[in-house]
Amino acid sequence: MTVHHDGLTIDWHGYATIRIATGDTVIYVDPGRYGVLTGEWTADSPAATEAHPPATNSRPRDGDLVCITHVHHYDPDGIDRVAAPDATVLAFDGIRPRESRRDLPRFVDLPHEVRTVGVQTQGVAAGVPFWTVHAYNDPEGPRVGPDGTPFHPRGRGCGFLLSVDGTRVFWPGDTDVLDGHAELDVDVLCPPIGGSFTMNRGEAAALAAAMEPALVVPVHYNTFDALETDSQAFAADVAESGVSVALDES
Repeated sequence: MTVHHDGLTIDWHGYATIRIATGDTVIYVDPGRYGVLTGEWTADSPAATEAHPPATNSRPRDGDLVCITHVHHYDPDGIDRVAAPDATVLAFDGIRPRESRRDLPRFVDLPHEVRTVGVQTQGVAAGVPFWTVHAYNDPEGPRVGPDGTPFHPRGRGCGFLLSVDGTRVFWPGDTDVLDGHAELDVDVLCPPIGGSFTMNRGEAAALAAAMEPALVVPVHYNTFDALETDSQAFAADVAESGVSVALDES
């Protein structure tokens, strides 16, 4: 599914992979993982098959800017598949490749310019103004492991707000709804709605109602069983607040 909005084209390629393009610039956010760009992804249920983009073996290498929010979404092969030779990679500075269970290269070993960013960082990369925001799970909330540690502790990840030709696109990252989210000036909201490790569809719908963006494009759901959710119910809840929603449904 390709969404056209205010001069932008927006594609959800599965999991958290988002492509945002104008006539001059292509941006990817959190590309790859779980086979969504290699053609190897398979759904865990018929419902997920109908409400998740099909996997494709894709290597466009057209991205001018690639944004990586945290270590779970750090996929060197995904970056290689989408990044143009002269791309800039914006990576959260809390990513520690050597602390991952996966065998991940250091940023310095990637064949691209890599800039690291913290939370509440602002700047311009590949001609795109950006801001970062906190992304984490509340330690007093439901998204914690058996020992009480949040799946995404504070300081391990960020969200990105991007101004693309003046249209402000927001990917909150893997996070609960946080204080301050609703105050952001956002035109296109791309919330995670799968629950389990992030805000769920009800919380994301309430955030959309509070933010009042022009468009909502939900992502990070139905990729595997822990992320399965009713996207149609989410769209109905958001529509009640008068906000438009675009779903990738077959």
